[in-house]
Amino acid sequence: MPLVVQKFGGTSVADPERIREVADHVARTRRRGDAVVVVVSAMGKETDELIRLANEVSPQPPGREMDMLITAGERKATALLCMALHAVGIPADSFTGSQAGFITDSNHTNAKILELRPDRLRQALAEGRTPVVGGAQGVSEGNVTFLGRGGSDTTAVALAHALDAHSCELYTDVSGVFTADPRLVPAAQRMQSVSFEEMLEMTASGCPKPAMRSVEFARTWGVRLHVRSAFTWEPGTWVQEEDPSMEQAIVSAVVHDTSEAKVTVSGVPDRPGIAARLFRLLADRDVNVDMIVQNVSDHGVTDISFTLPREHLATGEATTAEWAAEVGATAVTTDAAIARVSLVGAGMKSNPGVAAQTFETLADNGINIEMISTSAIRISCIVRQGQVEQAVQALHAAFALG
Repeated sequence: MPLVVQKFGGTSVADPERIREVADHVARTRRRGDAVVVVVSAMGKETDELIRLANEVSPQPPGREMDMLITAGERKATALLCMALHAVGIPADSFTGSQAGFITDSNHTNAKILELRPDRLRQALAEGRTPVVGGAQGVSEGNVTFLGRGGSDTTAVALAHALDAHSCELYTDVSGVFTADPRLVPAAQRMQSVSFEEMLEMTASGCPKPAMRSVEFARTWGVRLHVRSAFTWEPGTWVQEEDPSMEQAIVSAVVHDTSEAKVTVSGVPDRPGIAARLFRLLADRDVNVDMIVQNVSDHGVTDISFTLPREHLATGEATTAEWAAEVGATAVTTDAAIARVSLVGAGMKSNPGVAAQTFETLADNGINIEMISTSAIRISCIVRQGQVEQAVQALHAAFALG
């Protein structure tokens, strides 16, 4: 019997009515002849509510207890969905992450999967039952662990690989992956398919779904993803290996990200190892640096600018200031009013002129570029946050993505 893994996000199971809708959908999938493993997130905004409660009772909740608290929301959702499945005649069993066989490291609140032993899930499938697994959770040395935000997508992909599923369906509140954010660009089109490489660049550049970790896992193990809406049930976007027989679009999508800030250090002594020391300090404090620009040395000094998540700005600024005082740099400044706009497309590798058209389009619209970063299939520009919507719309039109 073909097997499909179906993952449902928090909005998909937000209330009893939505849970019954999901149960009906799983039942239809079973009746067409497919075996199903279901992965569910906590209901609606329950994870946010649990985090709020934790912060109300403690200024610094221990990571172990946070994982125990957050994963409770997913256990609640799995049990309720199993009840709904039984009500429509589908035998189902709920499983926590540890019961499903997810062995993780001990990095509480953001654990990584080390091993997967889905023996109990295989047994349930062999008995004709539907396993319902709590997403984003596992166990490490007897302790409950949480895989972090977006971890349910990773759980689903890992199960699809371990159980040799035909595909992994990720159900969410959008109907697929679009050529741009439809809220900014009404003419944005849903993409029928996108390659793993393009999807990775898009998620790294601000596309919120699916989670980047899940796409990395899917690419590594060749798991086909189907990003779909849980509200319309229409076909969505397939994320899979690039078809070598097909010529790729030069640009597939325009993605934006308004969650970053910029740090600039002026008057940095231009000596070997100076920058390495800064970025090692930032890494040791779990500050994730993205784009980096270093100016040409002038009279033995230079400037270094880099971007980082805005939530890490305070730590990043303090760490950089310590380092600046240590090496004798003259100033550290920050800027939280930036945004990143990125073009992604596998066809860039074989088509010259994309960068030129990108920069010309932004210039024609009076949009100044503050930083530039590229890969073989991506061009990213830092612009003013107040101009990012205009930048996305102009680039989407310039490359005829509508």
